[in-house]
Amino acid sequence: MGAWLPATNDSIIWAMIIASILPMFFAYLAKFFAEFKTKDNENPREFLAKTTGIASRANAAQQNSYETLPIFLASVIIALLFFVPTVIVSKVAWLYVILRILYGLAYMANWATLRSVLWAVGFACPLFLFYIVIRMS
Repeated sequence: MGAWLPATNDSIIWAMIIASILPMFFAYLAKFFAEFKTKDNENPREFLAKTTGIASRANAAQQNSYETLPIFLASVIIALLFFVPTVIVSKVAWLYVILRILYGLAYMANWATLRSVLWAVGFACPLFLFYIVIRMS
């Protein structure tokens, strides 16, 4: 992540927005791969629970994306509140987003080991921001 990534609050907020939208993107992919129809919208959770293959894995990526989102958002906000340099917050936030995208793709491709590694490294991003805040306090 080089010069293309501005170290600004706007950039950080965009990373937060994209991270917040990712679960819905994976839900869309799950529905797309499962050939979701208008009538299926009567009970979409039941429909998605019955999917298999790539659609099921995309749905699982969606569900898991919601699990790590609160700690990511909290870590970014706390890092900003405690004046962690924006260059650090921006890089870590975007690294998290990139890793979450790769995680979802690895999940859909059924690459279990890579998926687990990406999840762990992605989860380390918010923990790292908390660590920096603690060290600066």
